[in-house]
Amino acid sequence: MKKAGILNRHLSGALAELGHGHGVLVCDAGMPIPDGPRVVDLAFRAGVPSFAEVLDGLLAELVVEGATAAQEVRAANPAAAGLLQARFPELALVPHERLKELSAGARLIVRTGEARPYANVLLRCGVFF
Repeated sequence: MKKAGILNRHLSGALAELGHGHGVLVCDAGMPIPDGPRVVDLAFRAGVPSFAEVLDGLLAELVVEGATAAQEVRAANPAAAGLLQARFPELALVPHERLKELSAGARLIVRTGEARPYANVLLRCGVFF
């Protein structure tokens, strides 16, 4: 049994299968989930687990070379916008509709219980060397 890091076996296994350039969408409970990508749904109750908790847990285990979020996050959810800007100084912003289109190409979608709008980010996996 793992003693540290992400303990959820479905999420841990999905992360181990990721490679350079693969996309991982970390999303709130309201984001439409497209057909195709593997989904690990962590949502339990509204707000649990939070977007911030899940994102930080993933960032502790993944190499990320880029991130994309919806430009609407700035006005609709300043807390999430601040979190994303702090974690990704070169965060790319696109219209929410475009982010939904891009999410169809993700390798993995991790759904949180976040109940505040636009708490979504598409991560692009990097390589550790």
